[in-house]
Order: sequence, then structure tokens, then C-alpha cells
Amino acid sequence: MSGFIGRRTELGLLDGLLQAVLTGGRTGRPGRAVLVRGRRRVGKSRLVEEFLERAELPHVFFTAVGGSREGDLAGFTAEVAASGLPDAERFADFAAPQTWDAALSLLATALPVDTPSVVVLDEMPYLVREDPTFEGALQKAFDRTLSKMPVLLILVGSDIAMMEQLNTYGRPFYQRGTEMVVPPLTPHDVATMLDLAPTDAFDAYLVSGGLPLILDEWPRGADLWEYLGQALASPTSALLVSGERTLAAEFPSEAQARTVLGAIGHGERTFTLIGRAAGGLHAGSVTRSLELLTGRRMVAADLPLSTRPSRETRYRVDDPYLRFWLSFVGPGIPAVERGRGDRVLEAVRTSWASWRGRAVEPVIREALWRLADDRLPAGTQVVGGYWTRTNDPEIDLVGADRSPVAKKITFAGSIKWLENKPFDHRDLARLITHRSQLPGASDDTPLVAVTRSGCTARGVSVLTPEDLIGAWG
Repeated sequence: MSGFIGRRTELGLLDGLLQAVLTGGRTGRPGRAVLVRGRRRVGKSRLVEEFLERAELPHVFFTAVGGSREGDLAGFTAEVAASGLPDAERFADFAAPQTWDAALSLLATALPVDTPSVVVLDEMPYLVREDPTFEGALQKAFDRTLSKMPVLLILVGSDIAMMEQLNTYGRPFYQRGTEMVVPPLTPHDVATMLDLAPTDAFDAYLVSGGLPLILDEWPRGADLWEYLGQALASPTSALLVSGERTLAAEFPSEAQARTVLGAIGHGERTFTLIGRAAGGLHAGSVTRSLELLTGRRMVAADLPLSTRPSRETRYRVDDPYLRFWLSFVGPGIPAVERGRGDRVLEAVRTSWASWRGRAVEPVIREALWRLADDRLPAGTQVVGGYWTRTNDPEIDLVGADRSPVAKKITFAGSIKWLENKPFDHRDLARLITHRSQLPGASDDTPLVAVTRSGCTARGVSVLTPEDLIGAWG
């Protein structure tokens, strides 16, 4: 891979904040802060590094390691002393501060007062856990000193729940920083990075989840099976190790949550079946685990979309890469370590068509939501699906004016994501029948078909992989 792909929105936001630092804003306080959050290994640090390279400003980039407060204070002191800040030598002349209050006060004396600079604190949740006074010290330093200086303070963290909480009411740093979420790379980014056709790019996205570390080892132009053959032959490939490291970091002690996540990753979607697959866990334990998983954005809880309220919640792994890892890679690691990655590859081949058909649904719904104003019936504000307890009917795509209980259904649709099997008149007849069972729909409700291999039926709006990938363009 060469160059830096994607992230135009995120780089634009950082540039905008830097511009506010340069102009001083309306309050006369030029200092700005931004809290950057996103899933582990999604490329947050790389994004900030790219921004710093383009900005070409004096800066310090400190990454906490989470060992102890004293260790991170010493590391921070050494990083500032070695930085390009004009008065960084001040740190070299002093022993490591014993508190973050003292360290941040000393930092302010090293920052330039007449030119802009950038301060990055990466993996900040470690600092919050190590020291209960850190948030207060950061708020004090920002209010009294940093906000009065031409400095952009970038606070980065992978613990999404904690990073969200830092800017909530009652916390010391409340409303002092702009929030920015760094998502995985999009299917469009994947297509650009790997030089793949839209159909192959969606396959690559479902396996990699858009994680740059995995895409970086994916040979340019290689299809899914070529890459998997290479990755499953190496126990150290990013495809294998990223999932285990993510789970170890997210759930260092919550064994039940990992068990429940594994059950969902293997395809269970309802509360009862998840509990059964997790070894017959008590309902209370399943509930607590699901609350933890949804709170950390590892699992999404979906409700049927129609004009009628429903309690038929279904759960799915929200991260495409983890969905693939939990289904195939995690269980196959022992085989890969024995040199039998070919067995894991064969298991993927056997289940790929059915697994992909389910896994691609939330990706397609997001694409349609992005395309709503251009390609979908007027009034479409949300895109979901509809199902009943018995799955009769089960409708892949439902457009509406709001969720979870709509006032108006704007379309009903079907996904057919099979190779060499177009959406035909039988698929259309089935969709028409299911539309008649959708609360809020009528015979006039438009029909939409999303198809990987074309359409031979009439009377339905058709979207192809080429249309969908443009949603992120």
C-alpha cells in the first residue's frame, strides 16, 4: 500500500479546529481540544500522525502505556523533552513531575505563545484509570492556560464508552472538547486501496472490517481467496492476531461477556438462543452481558422497522471484522498454529455464501441510508429490516420516515447477494407477498432490489454493487 487513503472528513475536521486556533476564535481564547475515539486498530493514531505531517507545526505526541501513573508521567516527560517544541529543554532540566497537575503546568511553559502547536495524548483512558485526579488536572490546565494559547489538544482513546463519558455532564472536561469518531475505512476506501472491483471490495470489507492493519497486508489486486490463503498460512498475520488482541483489551476480566459475544458471532440472534449457546447462562447474566456489549459498541441490538411496535430484538456483532473472526478465524487458530490453515480456508469456502448473505445486510442498509436522497423514495430517513418471531415474513430492507416505530413506510426491498443468480420474477413475487404482511405498507409501496448479479424482473428499482460503493465516494 502506498500513500494515505480516505479520512477526508476527519482530516477536514482537524484542519477546521487548527484554523480556529490560528484565528483565535470569537472568545479570544485560541486553544482548542478534540476527543478522538474509535475501535482499536482502526487507524486513529495514524490519522493524527498524517495530520501532523501535513500541518508541519511544533508538536508533542505522547502515547500512554497503562503501566502506572509514575511510569506514564516519566514517559510523558521524556517525550516532551525529545519533541520539537521550542522550549522542550525545560523538561530535560527537571526530574519527572509527580502529578499530572505539575506535568501539564510544565508543558504549558514549553509551548510557543506566538505560533500554533499541537499536543497529542494517545490512549488517554489509561491515564484516567491510573489516576482519578487526571481529568481534573486536565480541565484545570486547559481552562487556566492551554485555552489561552494557540494550541490544539488532541485526546485519543480506544475505550469508546469511556471517551464518550469524558465529555458528559458532571465530568471535569464537559463541553471543553469537540468529539470526533474515527470509523473503519469504508468499502469505497477498500476498493481504492486494493484496486478491487466493487463486488470484490465488499468481500474484502466483510473480512477486514476496514481495518488498515489488515488491508496493509492484503496484496493489491488480490481477491478474497488469494488473501485468505496467504493470511491463514501465518499465525502472526494481522487477520488472526487483531481479533484476540481486541477482545483481550476490551474484556480483560469479563469472561461471560466474551462467551455471549462468541454465541452471537456464531450466528445466534435472539436472547433465548444466545443464552442457550452460551452454555445455558442465567437470564440475568445474559442481560448484563448484552448491556456491556452494546454499551461498548461491540454488539448492535436491532428492532423490526414498521408502523407497529415490536419487542423482537435481534443482536448482531457490530464490527464486520470481528463478525468474521468470531465465525471462522478465532475457532481456527489452533489449526493454523499446527500448519493446517487450509482446513480453516475450506471451512470459510463451505459457509461463505450463506454467511456473506447475512453479514452484508447491515452494510447494505448503511449504503442505502447514505443514498436515500438520491436513489430511494422521498421521505426515507431510516433503513432497516422487518421480521416476526417466526420469520414469516422476514424482509431484508424497509425504508421509513423514522424508527423504531414509523409513521410512513417508504419502500420494501430484498437483498440477493449470490454470484451468477440475478434477482428474478420469483424473488419479486416473494417480495410482493412479504410487502402485504408489512405493517404500514400497501400495494403502492415502492419495491427495491439490491442484487450482486443483476435483475431480470420488472417493476422494482434495482441497485448494484457499483451503485452501493458510490455511497461512500
